[in-house]
Amino acid sequence: MGDDMKNEATGEKQRKVGVYICYCGGNISDHVYVEKVRESVEKMPLVSVARTNMFMCSDPGQEMIMEDLKSGAVDRVVVASCAPSLHQTTFRNAVKRAGFNPYIYEHANIREHVSWVHNGDSATEKAARLVSAAVAKANLLEPLEPIRVDAIAHAAVIGGGMAGMKAATDLADKGVKVTIIEKSPFLGGNVAKLDRLAPSNTKAADLLTSLATNVLANPLITVHSCSTVQSYEGYVGNFKLGIKKCPPDTGTDKDGCSRNVTSGMKTGAYIPFAGVLPDAPPSSEENITIDAGVIILATGFKPYTPRNGEYGYSDYPEVITLPELIQLMATGKNSGDRLVVNGREIRSMAMIHCVGSRHIPGIHTEDEAGNLNEYCSRTCCAATLNAANNIKEAHPGTSIYEFYRDIRTYGRGQEELYSRASKNKVVFIRFEADAGPEVTSKEAPGDYPLLVRAKDTLTFGEEVAVPVDLVVLATGMEPAAISDLVTMMKLPVGADRFLQEVHPKLRPVELPKAGIYLAGTCQAPMDTGEVSNAAGAAAAKAASLLGKGHVDLDPFVASVDADKCKGTGECVKACLVEGALGMADYETEDGEKKQIARVEPAMCTGCGACVAVCPDNAIDISGWTLEQYEAMVDWIVADIK
Repeated sequence: MGDDMKNEATGEKQRKVGVYICYCGGNISDHVYVEKVRESVEKMPLVSVARTNMFMCSDPGQEMIMEDLKSGAVDRVVVASCAPSLHQTTFRNAVKRAGFNPYIYEHANIREHVSWVHNGDSATEKAARLVSAAVAKANLLEPLEPIRVDAIAHAAVIGGGMAGMKAATDLADKGVKVTIIEKSPFLGGNVAKLDRLAPSNTKAADLLTSLATNVLANPLITVHSCSTVQSYEGYVGNFKLGIKKCPPDTGTDKDGCSRNVTSGMKTGAYIPFAGVLPDAPPSSEENITIDAGVIILATGFKPYTPRNGEYGYSDYPEVITLPELIQLMATGKNSGDRLVVNGREIRSMAMIHCVGSRHIPGIHTEDEAGNLNEYCSRTCCAATLNAANNIKEAHPGTSIYEFYRDIRTYGRGQEELYSRASKNKVVFIRFEADAGPEVTSKEAPGDYPLLVRAKDTLTFGEEVAVPVDLVVLATGMEPAAISDLVTMMKLPVGADRFLQEVHPKLRPVELPKAGIYLAGTCQAPMDTGEVSNAAGAAAAKAASLLGKGHVDLDPFVASVDADKCKGTGECVKACLVEGALGMADYETEDGEKKQIARVEPAMCTGCGACVAVCPDNAIDISGWTLEQYEAMVDWIVADIK
């Protein structure tokens, strides 16, 4: 059979469909009888080849497909394996390398849709029906061409912290013009509020000053401080951002700018706990527009603020957070045997881990919005241990007790912090989540202001009562307050409320919206090394996209049959993406003028909402036509035994 082969009953062209079914190393074959699926599918009149392989995504699996295409054994391809989001690109590229159009391939998901939710005969039958449906669709696939759009060689980076600056410098090093949009007057973000970074003990000021100096010295990088994104439109390669610049309106920002001026520091000098001032803040409101080919989101995080009364926070002045302790230590250094905080010698102090992280429903209290931070903030353990070591090594007369649920020193060199703390005679007390430390002032002996009680699981539940001068809460990370951006740009948010990537392994810094990338802690809690890596990955993706001067988009978009369209406008009303559908003048062959629907392919997401409401069936989705859907349904309900 070839492309010119006709179905005797219908007179339609009949393709030679090749079906390739994956065992997925047992992920599928442990629950689906793969060979029975192959035997069932190969009986279909449309199927010319049906094969199986342990891993279809492997080189031998791809070669199998390519050889069948090159030999003429098949001219359409169906792969039955895991989710298409994992290896759809893999198989399209294999088809392309064989010299064929990559869109003659169809995918059947028999892992997530079958083997992970069914077992035995029912799983096998469902898999066979899904593969049969994919074959029916593949028979109707036509070669498609990607949509090519020009790309503006300019990147917009939203956020001027460590991630934003790293992404900007990496892009500029590749010759790409960059604009950084930072809401505060300063570059540096949350890292600027730190003294030394664990586990290297590097000064945050040194790291940020070096990075910011490179940003400010690079002619390809423009910085807009005191700026926020007010409007957003466009598509990959052609985004347009409306930016509002305003004078600083908070006490911290005003104080930082004032200190920069009064101290005589030059632009770019480091100000502890503020950051690097790139330029003089604006004295009046200003609106500007930025055109960019890509957008990198580097909006960072916010430190968790304990609830009133949480471990005595706000009830007792001696209860502070770890970020507050770090600032106090950096601005009020002393060289005595004991640490001094707010003029008081600290003889004994407690450090409580997992404050604002690893919440458990039913045990911990939700915030006002009903949220619990069930994730681990990952950096708190290392930061707490590093602070404890610095205190003990500088002030050996201060006793430190660490109350923890689990110590998670996961990164390179971080386990050494734990070992150092043990050698420094830091006392570790392990508690259960439902029996956390109790901080009180009523029973504190002598002149100690506070008493911390907990049942120590390391000593089989023995109750420990520690009198202390200071309690430090190791607070975690929360997503930054960017709900305006989330709504404006329709950004995906995970259950943890951080921005969610397409896939953690295959597309770790990409969003579903093409041309928008993630950098740093807007995505998840990270340490500075991970932030740098993520920012570099986002910059590499952005530079690769802009380097060609154009972007090729998948062709699965709406198309209008001008002869059928009567210009009702129902599709425009139903369209979910502003600007993707509109009305335009059209002149028929006989000179008649009318208005019909017009698609902007670069903005269309192929959702099909327009198809559902068109009363004249004048609009369809390329690669997912109604005819193809009908064929799939027919084969799903057909007798395939």
